[in-house]
Amino acid sequence: MNNNFSQHSETALDRLVKRLARLPGLGSRSAKRIALHMLLNRKDVMEPLAEALQETARDMKTCHHCFSIDTSDPCRICTDTSRSENTICVVASVADLWALERTRSFRGQYHVLGGLLSAIDGMGPRELNIDALLGRIQGEKVEEIILALSATVQGQSTAHYIADACNGLPVTVTRLAQGMPFGGELDYLDDGTITTALNARKAV
Repeated sequence: MNNNFSQHSETALDRLVKRLARLPGLGSRSAKRIALHMLLNRKDVMEPLAEALQETARDMKTCHHCFSIDTSDPCRICTDTSRSENTICVVASVADLWALERTRSFRGQYHVLGGLLSAIDGMGPRELNIDALLGRIQGEKVEEIILALSATVQGQSTAHYIADACNGLPVTVTRLAQGMPFGGELDYLDDGTITTALNARKAV
């Protein structure tokens, strides 16, 4: 009976550790330490965390306009009348949007692609929100598109694809300039580097 109980407990813990280990930046050892900490602090840590996860999963929505996530659709950025409607900053992910917002150096609109072009990962133009972006350019008062994409091969390929797709449209296409190291991921750069790259953007 004790063996069965032990086996059941280990299976439940294994499932928790495996799920935690899937999170960015966590490995098996880190996941085990976090799981143990939560188990030893169920009332103060585990139960409030479980409640917060359920609440977030229930309340968060994808904005149909810019494809960010928020508690409302359209999101608070899209409905903020103090932000410029003439400039759209194109990012690969919501994490990149958050990184730019953290700097407080951009007061326009955003468009989240949902990834970058990558043949290996099966990410083509149809898998990204590129058509929706082109629709916004044609249907809104957009004057500039800022390609805030990572300085990786995939990021540069995506930037070139979008720039080519914008040919003939009444919009200026720019991209982040100095301060973006080659191979750099936007979400991992410091605020000063992002701000410099944004302010020193150049035409594509």
